[in-house]
Amino acid sequence: MRKNIGLTLATLMSASLVLSACGGNNGGGNASPEPADSSSPSAEASSSAPASDSGSGKQVSLSFWTLFSGGDGDNMQAMIDEFNKTHPDIQVKNTKLEWGEYYTKLITAVGNGNGPDVGISHTSRLPDLINQGVVSELDDVAEGAGVDWGTYNSNLLNATVVDGKHYAAPLDTHPFIMFYNKKLLSDAGLLGEDGKPVMEQSADGFVAFLDALKQKLPEKVTPFALSNSNDDPFRLWWALYHQLGASDVISDDLGSAAVDADKGAKAADYIQKLYTNGYIKKNDPDFYKNFQSGTAAIMMTGVWATGTWEATKDFEFGAMPIPQIFDQPATWGDSHTVILPVTKKEDPDKRKAAMIFADWLASNGQIWAKAGHIPSKPSVLENADYKAMPYRSDYASVADTVKFSKPSTKNWQIRDNALFKYLNEVWAAKMTPADAMTKIQAEVEKILKE
Repeated sequence: MRKNIGLTLATLMSASLVLSACGGNNGGGNASPEPADSSSPSAEASSSAPASDSGSGKQVSLSFWTLFSGGDGDNMQAMIDEFNKTHPDIQVKNTKLEWGEYYTKLITAVGNGNGPDVGISHTSRLPDLINQGVVSELDDVAEGAGVDWGTYNSNLLNATVVDGKHYAAPLDTHPFIMFYNKKLLSDAGLLGEDGKPVMEQSADGFVAFLDALKQKLPEKVTPFALSNSNDDPFRLWWALYHQLGASDVISDDLGSAAVDADKGAKAADYIQKLYTNGYIKKNDPDFYKNFQSGTAAIMMTGVWATGTWEATKDFEFGAMPIPQIFDQPATWGDSHTVILPVTKKEDPDKRKAAMIFADWLASNGQIWAKAGHIPSKPSVLENADYKAMPYRSDYASVADTVKFSKPSTKNWQIRDNALFKYLNEVWAAKMTPADAMTKIQAEVEKILKE
């Protein structure tokens, strides 16, 4: 799927319009922007791997481009500082770019031969970067650096493998989960002694849970805070579509549309009824604020909201995987990964050092988890510092049930121009779920043939 870098205007616009889960796509009540993370980084990383040198006998300097700000930026810098301290022969310099400009600048710099030695990519962006010739394969350098791919969560790792080759080392996954207000659930008699919701994990059970919240709580309280369009209702649909056993909306060969219309309509119909039956507030101007202010019983969004709720004074909340509504556990998610961009002149010492650094970051994910991310290495979940943090272990298992898109370069177009477009009509009760699936199938086919 790879081609030479051709920086057309369309490519640059596509890169600059990426709406990542952890970026600041603030669309009012219809988006879930990255909350300001007030958590402070750990003074020292707890290195779970021994210091390793580059094998060159000389100090290697690495340029590292990142797109992290707020708590993420602080935590990443703390990790870099600790790595530099424990690896005196490998020194990493962090260059922070604005997330909205990051991919455009990365593609442009690599095309001009001025890219960094190490970079960050979301798993969802990898197909585009591979196709543009921006990222290099990692198998040979990983073997030379002693990286054991078997130490990574296989679900997260497999999403970074394209045509049988590793292109990235995953740091985390940041999936779609459920948060709940403990006080409101307790007032409704729906909080168990274990501090978790009393809810049957089924389609009828979740509706019964919401209905009980609606009946037992004050009228001003929203049972389920969710935006009315775009990201988060789409993420819920994607989760339920896969819970029903569907795969993706494109074929395995990435060449044609493959919408499972029956499963897609069933998932959409279920969500549509949550709106029409009044469990979700219509035209909610800010569903984050609704939940944070204590006027919503539950909400669903990404794990990146964990830090915001923790920083909210006197806010008693819990976090958990989204309920299993249908046949199997599944949810939406993305991952941050470490990549080795293509360079003008390949330096084996730098590549080995970069791979050592990437694997070290993943091995020390207990610091990275401060913002809510689930670490990519199962061993980190047993780290004492990780286990001491509240909430994280309550949803760590979701790493195994995240459903990633197939590695198509058209995924973002499909999401915005087909899925968002027609699913938004369903949530507004302006289109039937069945008609939406017909429209989505045709639009996906059109996009793939362009």
